Amino acid sequence: MSIAEADLTKLRRIGSIVADTIQEMRSHLAPGITTGELDDIGRAYLDKHGARSAPELTYNFPGATCISVNHRAAHGIPGDLVIEDGDLVNIDVSAELDGFYGDSGASFGVGTITEEQEALLTATREALEKAMSMARHGRPIQMVGRVVETMARKRGFTVIRNLGGHGIGRSLHEKPSFIPHFYDRNEKRRFKEGMVLTLEPFLAMGAKEVEDSDDGWTLLTENRGLVAQFEHTMIITRGEPIVLTRPTPP
Repeated sequence: MSIAEADLTKLRRIGSIVADTIQEMRSHLAPGITTGELDDIGRAYLDKHGARSAPELTYNFPGATCISVNHRAAHGIPGDLVIEDGDLVNIDVSAELDGFYGDSGASFGVGTITEEQEALLTATREALEKAMSMARHGRPIQMVGRVVETMARKRGFTVIRNLGGHGIGRSLHEKPSFIPHFYDRNEKRRFKEGMVLTLEPFLAMGAKEVEDSDDGWTLLTENRGLVAQFEHTMIITRGEPIVLTRPTPP
């Protein structure tokens, strides 16, 4: 692998912090908490470990983390929104430490959720794992989209087509740029050993695209249906990828 050992150590460190920030936020996720209060918990955890919020650092985003509820697919601004029983909440954390970035996301059901909501979460989580199994040196990037879209269709869900994975490392977004999670016959790139990137399928209840909201940040499903996302940062190898954003075991 072409990544220097010192750089790999730094990537592992920020990846672990990002993953553990999500788990810390998840432990406080309950009906009645606001997205702003949840963001404060995430910010405190990042600060404790010396990491800086990547959305703030890169885009001057109005929050330390992105918290998106129900039909809000991504880039939800933390604020006064009260999380309620039955909501689906996506927590997306990206951060920088010692010049390297990590990025991860996960969706959670709050309180009592429906069987269909649970099925959406399960399908999206499994779609990411299936996508990662395709991601190895020499394989076509389009294979990721093929397996994700096939799984989504079999489970009765759709794939958001205008959100995708991306390269990451010394900045939040690097090459390879947009990695589709739907099958794109025109996608001719291949995974290469040493690539550092994210995979992050968004599965939805009928929607195929997201659109901008009035706040200029939050992305909404076109049909205002529910959506889920799971994301990991990883390094491509000749075998299974090195996943950098697994939570620290308890």
